[in-house]
Amino acid sequence: MTSEPIDDPDAPRAATGPSLVFDDQSTQHSWAEDVLGILTGTFVASLGLFLLQSAGSVTGGTAGLSLLLGYATAWPFWLLFAVINLPFAVLAVWQRGWSFTVRTAISIGLVSGWSIVHQSMLVLESLDPVYGTLGGNLLAGVGLLILFRHRASLGGVNIVALIVQDRWGFRAGWTMMIFDVLIIASALLVVSVWSVLLSAVGAVVLNLVLALNHRPGRYIGH
Repeated sequence: MTSEPIDDPDAPRAATGPSLVFDDQSTQHSWAEDVLGILTGTFVASLGLFLLQSAGSVTGGTAGLSLLLGYATAWPFWLLFAVINLPFAVLAVWQRGWSFTVRTAISIGLVSGWSIVHQSMLVLESLDPVYGTLGGNLLAGVGLLILFRHRASLGGVNIVALIVQDRWGFRAGWTMMIFDVLIIASALLVVSVWSVLLSAVGAVVLNLVLALNHRPGRYIGH
């Protein structure tokens, strides 16, 4: 009769595939990773905003406010988005430091630039409003999540939400959702009730992406 081998917890184990368990240790992003992350995040977020604009919907934050003013004034989104975010630069420097502020300023500029690219390179003859609103908010949320994880944002409410999370632990996604409700409610002055209701559902989708994924312990890169 042979004895069963004793399982030594300290003994090395053969790798059976990619590990789904990460070491409890943060990893510093390289400059190349940050550049690629910011480029990717701004592209994805801007594509989501382009879908929202094409669907005639709005969302929360300064992006939603820019879309809303664009519908009311016919001014281009890229210009409104850049101008509205300027006052928040002072808050970003004061509360988050120059590194975050510079990354955020670059991200805002890239989103404005990408929006011009989308308008010229992606011509949509028709777009279902439900698909455009929900898909646009989902992409915008994923783009913001990428930017947050590379110490950047898209300014405005994003900065306020990150400060609240850092200081009091209240998740950034929930803070943004509160602001978004106020912004989307004001859209009743410009767009139809159906568009406002659909935009509200879309904003929930965006903020759920952030609330469920951007929180302490969920991501270890910095």
